[in-house]
Amino acid sequence: MSIYNTVIEFIDRIFSVPISFLDLAIDYLNNVSLVTAQGINLSQYFSLFYDMPGYMQMVVSSLLISVVFLSSLQIVKAVLRVYYAVKDGSKWW
Repeated sequence: MSIYNTVIEFIDRIFSVPISFLDLAIDYLNNVSLVTAQGINLSQYFSLFYDMPGYMQMVVSSLLISVVFLSSLQIVKAVLRVYYAVKDGSKWW
């Protein structure tokens, strides 16, 4: 048995556990996507707001849209902060 085959076996043994874990995760996500492909009916959750007058519905929808917009901006800000931290860390290293 050559050193090349020994090294290949060693590397295969090291990476077999993460690869099997990733294969299980892929199988699980494929099964989950079949269940969630039906979608969510949001009108059941927001039916309370349909009983309000029109101007109050617009206020509630504006609030919900602003919350979604501001949270997406916070996510972008957090991602950029991580990006700049990695960039500065790699420049220092």
